[in-house]
Amino acid sequence: MNYALYLRAALLAALPLPGLAQSVATVSAAASASSLSGDWTGSLGAATATFHLQDPPGGPRAATLDIPAQRAKGVPLSFVVRADSVYLTLPAAVGRFAGRRAPDGQHLAGEWQQAGQALTLTLSRGGAAAAPKRPQTPQPPFPYESQDVTFQNAKVGITLAGTYTRPAGRGPFPAVVLLTGSGPEDRNETLFDHQPFAVLADYLTRRGVAVLRFDDRGVGQSGGTLAGTTSADYATDALAALVWLRTRPEIRKNRVGLVGHSEGGTAAITAAAQPQGPDLLVLLAAPGLPGDEMIVQQVLALNKLQTSDANSLATTEQRQRHILAAVTQNPDNEQARAQLLPLLNPGDATDAATLARVRTQTAQLTSPAYRHLLADRPAQTLPQVKCPVLALDGAKDVQVVAAPNLAAIRQGLAAGHNRQVTTRELPGLNHLFQTAPTGSPAEYGTIEETFAPTALQLIADWLTAMGN
Repeated sequence: MNYALYLRAALLAALPLPGLAQSVATVSAAASASSLSGDWTGSLGAATATFHLQDPPGGPRAATLDIPAQRAKGVPLSFVVRADSVYLTLPAAVGRFAGRRAPDGQHLAGEWQQAGQALTLTLSRGGAAAAPKRPQTPQPPFPYESQDVTFQNAKVGITLAGTYTRPAGRGPFPAVVLLTGSGPEDRNETLFDHQPFAVLADYLTRRGVAVLRFDDRGVGQSGGTLAGTTSADYATDALAALVWLRTRPEIRKNRVGLVGHSEGGTAAITAAAQPQGPDLLVLLAAPGLPGDEMIVQQVLALNKLQTSDANSLATTEQRQRHILAAVTQNPDNEQARAQLLPLLNPGDATDAATLARVRTQTAQLTSPAYRHLLADRPAQTLPQVKCPVLALDGAKDVQVVAAPNLAAIRQGLAAGHNRQVTTRELPGLNHLFQTAPTGSPAEYGTIEETFAPTALQLIADWLTAMGN
């Protein structure tokens, strides 16, 4: 599972949540009677949230939520007022704000409640959540040609849409296709207002490499649907993109590569093992371990950010292995879900929020894409990759842990006698190749840097050297 995608779907699931806040004072009757219409802004951990409230006399009330750092905008909320108390709830009880109006009528003091925990939250009237700073996002004019294009995946009859950037001059140029991580992603791999693929495409094109990046199936301008697809399906889209690039007169036909990030790396490896695959392969935080073991290492790395207690980590590992075994050992989803229920809800809680969370998790764990991820065995695919390979990962990556996954990639390629291999673990970088304090996914939206310059230069240097 793309942990960052899960964060985006759940909005605030990865924010640090301390203990319950102290109750707040009762407000005056005059404040209780005043309208709450307007914008109310506060800080949820490192993220700024703005609640837009409509509280007209006589109702009906309405509310939405913006959290720019998590790409949340206009999220609908239920809005209930009881005397001096205010309740703002996300759909399916994923989370809610419970607070009281201050006597001055300018503040709502309370807490954000989610997954049985709470984060102190005070909302102030006025203002809006400021858009996070993203200084690396490319801005026109560009010293190269950029155009929106479409191409066909004839195998499945789908039209895919993207952006093609080509260097100035006549060429011929080496070229690459960029492949995003898991879940629905646009051509820029937009996440928390970051656009890493826009940054990467801009950098490479300025260095003389043509770049094609495209929306996933069912995302943006691309046709089809992502539902029910796996990285193997994505690999056919990648091959179709290579076909399109090789028809371009300005492209060097035998220097067309794939750059795959995270699970996009899995698709890139699959494509590279097939006829008419890439001439060059760049793997960015791509899994090298078996899929189920990669997830176990991910969960352990995430938990190590919270504790160093060996017993606690051993318990976490054992529980995670039991959860994955319930899926991998039960091809039938109903049987798998029956085994997952006591593992995901050990206290047999019956509250609506817990039941909604468990339903969401069991659906994710038994989806075709997640089953395919768990069954992935790069050791069987990597020996078939014969083209030059650059594999990079950040030393602080907690989603695809660098050391074991890079070692497995090296071993798999060596088994196929591929000697044109470069692997690098980059100090201080996280899964998105940002310079990061700890590597936690909760930091992704708070870091201004989108893509570390050292990583950009390393990728460009390798591609231009191999592309000549």
